[in-house]
Amino acid sequence: MQAVTSHLMRAYARQPVSFVRGNGAQLWDEQGVEYLDAIAGVAVTSLGHAHPEIAAVIADQAKTLLHTSNVFGIDWQERLGERLCALTGMQSAFFCNSGAEANETAIKLARLHAHRKQVLQPQILVMGNAFHGRTLATLAATDNPANQQGFGPLPEGFLRVPYNDIRAAREAAEHCPDIVAVLIEPVQGEGGIRVASADYLRELRSLCDQHSWLLMLDEIQTGLGRTGAWFGYQIADIEPDVITLAKALGNGFPIGACLARGAAADLFSPGLHGSTFGGNPLACRVAFTVLDIMARERLAERAAVQGARLLAGLQQALGAHPHVTAIRGQGLMVGIELDRPCKELVGRALSEQQLLITVTRDTVIRLLPPLTCTDEQIDDIVLRLTRLLSAGTEVGVMKVQPSAELEPAT
Repeated sequence: MQAVTSHLMRAYARQPVSFVRGNGAQLWDEQGVEYLDAIAGVAVTSLGHAHPEIAAVIADQAKTLLHTSNVFGIDWQERLGERLCALTGMQSAFFCNSGAEANETAIKLARLHAHRKQVLQPQILVMGNAFHGRTLATLAATDNPANQQGFGPLPEGFLRVPYNDIRAAREAAEHCPDIVAVLIEPVQGEGGIRVASADYLRELRSLCDQHSWLLMLDEIQTGLGRTGAWFGYQIADIEPDVITLAKALGNGFPIGACLARGAAADLFSPGLHGSTFGGNPLACRVAFTVLDIMARERLAERAAVQGARLLAGLQQALGAHPHVTAIRGQGLMVGIELDRPCKELVGRALSEQQLLITVTRDTVIRLLPPLTCTDEQIDDIVLRLTRLLSAGTEVGVMKVQPSAELEPAT
């Protein structure tokens, strides 16, 4: 990428690569160099880049109708709401433009729930290591001081307990009568690919029922097939009261959704919440098409199979690496934890292996490849990571010989 004076705010630490074209799990930069995408735009392009059916729908709807506002009925919004509620067992949907907005909607539902219960100082139980967005309220729900620095005072009303620790949640219930909801990710993505146990989620459901709390599942990164099921909570066979979605719902086109059932489904009345662009015809038609493709191609089931292949390959190739302390994940949501900070691996993976990865919580390599990846592409991710961590540098001191089974197809 050519060095030029930028008029963009310095909100991002960008890599020195600019992509101009994509196809499936492949990307090409300005010089025509090909890369393998193992992060899918951070769990967004689950159908891969430049999906022809999505492109055709965008073009057709753009020629038909883009925006009328929520002052009027929107057919594609109604159809998408019905489809999502059928998939989740929810009763109502609110559409917005991002995951942070979806979580803001959930937080407002929790506050309205508290108002109905006449709780004057409501608390939402949130988790250590959580990430829920970058608005002020979602920052307050997030457990990352680096994200929060300089933005205080943050909104109050969030009580934090350790993740995957039902005893801590029960103790909070005993000591704080003002809790009205729990907000949790089934798998913590930004938190380092930490998986909540099915028993823990079931116990949380029981605790919420006992105290009339709302169980609110942040499925922004985990939803829509990423974990090997349509939604992460389904692995525990529970029913949440509120679900938030975004990321993969539009395969790159901005859309977010907050779904609710039971007491949470009818908390809003006209004027209490809104979004200028949320649920416009283009975004909703794209999302509806994403759901069509996912169902037709059974991509949730495919993610379970490919995720197992990715985990097994990584365990075989890197399980004995002296700096690898854990390899964990669910579906195509995988983390490799090292015993030291490793953010420099993002740039090295690009330049040395033409591989897109992210590093989260300083020490965890996060992999979120498209759900459409072939066996050969999954194996190629393993091979390139093995080469990266076996390069004899500060992170990869020990040479690890990749298995012949992991050589990419020619």
